[in-house]
Amino acid sequence: MPRPFVLAWGLFWLLMLVIAVQEHAADPVTEWWRPLLWEGSSCLVASAMLVLMWRRSSATDAWLAQPLQWFRRQLAWLALLAPVFVAAIYLVRHGIYGLIGQTYAHAPWAEVIAYEFTKFALFYTLFVAVVFGLRTHAALAEQRLHTREAQLAQLTQQLEPHFLFNALNTIAATIHTEPEKADALLTKLAALLRAASDLTRRPDCTLDEELKLLEGYAAIMCERFGDRVALHWQVDDTARGCRVPTLVVQPLLENAFRHGVERSSDRTDLWVSARCTHGRLRVEVAQSRGDLASVATPGVGLGTLRERLRAHHGDGAAVGLQRREPAGVSAWFELPCER
Repeated sequence: MPRPFVLAWGLFWLLMLVIAVQEHAADPVTEWWRPLLWEGSSCLVASAMLVLMWRRSSATDAWLAQPLQWFRRQLAWLALLAPVFVAAIYLVRHGIYGLIGQTYAHAPWAEVIAYEFTKFALFYTLFVAVVFGLRTHAALAEQRLHTREAQLAQLTQQLEPHFLFNALNTIAATIHTEPEKADALLTKLAALLRAASDLTRRPDCTLDEELKLLEGYAAIMCERFGDRVALHWQVDDTARGCRVPTLVVQPLLENAFRHGVERSSDRTDLWVSARCTHGRLRVEVAQSRGDLASVATPGVGLGTLRERLRAHHGDGAAVGLQRREPAGVSAWFELPCER
């Protein structure tokens, strides 16, 4: 049961108790504990019925899209619950009065039943309306969650073949010219895929897990390009525990190889850095070569990355590209650090 609703329910009955005591404060015949007992017994029985009704309310969630049908099923219980409520509260009152050696005097039963049934019907209808609002809100939230999970799964499935294709393409480039290197790359790829098979079934992981997976991909790429690339890791320990979408850093490193290393026969330096500041994680992949115009061309990697981060964190995440001085490009993303 939602905590705000429980709090509101408690405040409502506290107000009812205060009003009951104030109404009888000026009556010298009525002792202060009597109105507390009267309203308290109603609160006790109503709360017990509330819990039972809430637990079974999920059984009618299938009718939330048809409000008239939903309300008809809920209100059908009114004819049964009203007499149970009245019988329970008067049983409690008569029982407590009997324990202290007194008799609980009340209006004739016909008046009691008419008054209590009417009051219960009003409160029950209000309660049903509140429950309908809460259950509808919960159903919409669950639907949005399922939609978001389906979107993330689709984006991840789009990225995984792309990741594998680029790794195989890298190995294919060395098969005829350097068969021993191709064999070593295939061995590394097999190890990488074994490590990735479990990780990619999860929508997110820690940055530490993500970087270990990235190291396998980087090893394949660095072995292919040899002396043409130097890869540097600058990762703060405080950032490693932050949770990130699975395979979120790989597109940044892949772009750095494609637009920096592949386009030059000279050495290219790459930096993978991560830090957590004021509750926000920033991951950056920088390259010493390349230009912003070529890197900024939309592609599967960065395009999918933007969509995945938007699906995970909405406006709380950001992706960017910027020119490095004196040369090169830096790609980065920021998101809230959740542990």
